[in-house]
Amino acid sequence: MTTTDKIHQTLRDSKGARWTALVLLASAMFFGYIFMDILSPLQELLQTQRGWSPSTYGHYAGSETFLNVFVFFLIFAGIILDKMGVRFTAILSGTVMLVGAAVNWYAVSDAFTGSGAETFMDAHLNLPDSWWNVTPFFEGMPASAKMSAIGFMFFGCGVEMAGITVSRGIVKWFKGKEMALAMGVEMAIARIGVAVVVLGSPVLANISPVSVSRPVAVAVLLLLIGLIAFITYAFMDKKLEVQLGENDEEKDDPFKISDLGMIFSSKVFWIVALLCVLYYSAIFPFQKYAINMLQCNLGYTAEQAGWVFFVFPLGAAAITPLLGNFLDRKGKGASMLMLGAVLMIVCHLTFALVLPSTQSVLVAYAGIILLGISFSLVPAALWPSVPKLVDSRLLGSAYAVIFWIQNIGLYSFPMIIGGVLQSSNPGVTNPLEYDYTMPMLLFASLGILALLLGLWLKIEDKRKGYGLEEPNIQ
Repeated sequence: MTTTDKIHQTLRDSKGARWTALVLLASAMFFGYIFMDILSPLQELLQTQRGWSPSTYGHYAGSETFLNVFVFFLIFAGIILDKMGVRFTAILSGTVMLVGAAVNWYAVSDAFTGSGAETFMDAHLNLPDSWWNVTPFFEGMPASAKMSAIGFMFFGCGVEMAGITVSRGIVKWFKGKEMALAMGVEMAIARIGVAVVVLGSPVLANISPVSVSRPVAVAVLLLLIGLIAFITYAFMDKKLEVQLGENDEEKDDPFKISDLGMIFSSKVFWIVALLCVLYYSAIFPFQKYAINMLQCNLGYTAEQAGWVFFVFPLGAAAITPLLGNFLDRKGKGASMLMLGAVLMIVCHLTFALVLPSTQSVLVAYAGIILLGISFSLVPAALWPSVPKLVDSRLLGSAYAVIFWIQNIGLYSFPMIIGGVLQSSNPGVTNPLEYDYTMPMLLFASLGILALLLGLWLKIEDKRKGYGLEEPNIQ
């Protein structure tokens, strides 16, 4: 039997097997995305039941990425991925997500109220709310928010580690095949998780008796299922490597710390990384405030606002695989990044300048649809471009560095938006009466900077021939 014959008999050359592997990876991320935004539609309820102000909520939302940014956990996660492989890192990330989520649930449950843990949180982590305090904790922050932030920190380590692991796993199973389509499908499945959250979380919370912790408990159970999916994937991955004769995953060319210099010294890599942080800082922090923004501008309940925002993740989920397939066959990755940034700018300007004056649900739907298309264009083009810029041995670390830089924005911008929202609404205590003009203008400015970087990336690609405009399928 020749080497070629052997390769053709491996699992990844079976369409059914590689797409099964993708479904297992994507399912775990689907449940992770559900938990990531499980409290986002409940901002009003958190303020009335738990005393969380906009600033408190912003600090909680930013806490997800605190350890990734300031303890450099994502960098370590990339090193773990490169040294230990996809299987080990997937199971580790699923476990960390589950533990962090369980702590988060306890913090917002009735069991926490009046407990020794609440007393301890009230007495500690009371840092001045000053510019130098980069932690999510400040004096006057409710104890439940402090404990929630601690749990969210650990969950954030797990979910971001899972993100780079899933990206690496897809490259492993789909390189030279339908890679952009596979990444598009994975992102689509994950975004359906956001759609489930914006509709399901308020419904679960408002079942009598009203409880902000009930949706969180359901999301914790789903993360347990996600861990099981990762474990199942690990068995498939092990079988693939045995077939390929690579029993010691990637140990023949081990990762070295000095290899990070190869990544950091690449100008085009930095363009992609900065484009990523600007773009995602205008998307994920926006998701944290979108339901409340729609409530304030349209006078809707959380459930009604959820139905409006529902078209964003659902539309993105529907379009992303189509764009991934186009990218695989036709290319134009750099151009797609620029178009996505333009649509994002138009969306946020619509929310800043048009929606407050018209209070029209049609305007709200138009802005959400534009954002959904944008959120399909950029990730579908961004993530499959990284393997064209970085040696395959360094992919895990490269994705980790990008995610780490991205996490800086995801950490800081929820806090910045919360602070801007509170300072631009002096004296407002009703969570349904906030003016979101300034936060939306801030989001739009990020889109403008992302557009400029997209143009720079296209120029660099034309000069150096990275192939970002070329099809993925050879």
